[in-house]
Amino acid sequence: MAKTRMALELGMGTSLRQGDYTRAAVRAVQDALWRNSVSFAEAFGFEKSDMLIDVEIGVQKPGEVDQDEVRAVLPYGNGSVNVVTGGLDVPKPDGSGATILANAAIVISFDMERRGVSA
Repeated sequence: MAKTRMALELGMGTSLRQGDYTRAAVRAVQDALWRNSVSFAEAFGFEKSDMLIDVEIGVQKPGEVDQDEVRAVLPYGNGSVNVVTGGLDVPKPDGSGATILANAAIVISFDMERRGVSA
């Protein structure tokens, strides 16, 4: 497979009150996706469903992120989600928890070999 990276999209999401790492991760992916319109699939003769989408999420507690819920945000393509230690937890002044910040990096690629396109 000639997997060729075509785009990198970055986003940040938060869970201000509930301390929900999945919610922060989903919002980070939405932030990255919702302000971009990737239209180069057609330029290379691909369908949007041909996109190979690799999502990497950084949060302080990776095990608390529901990867299937994050993947469900992707509007099309074949997505994979990897959650790593990163992001930021900001303690609340009253000690009642933390504000969660998640960072998302989304790499969009195509299998250029499948279409016979030179990368």
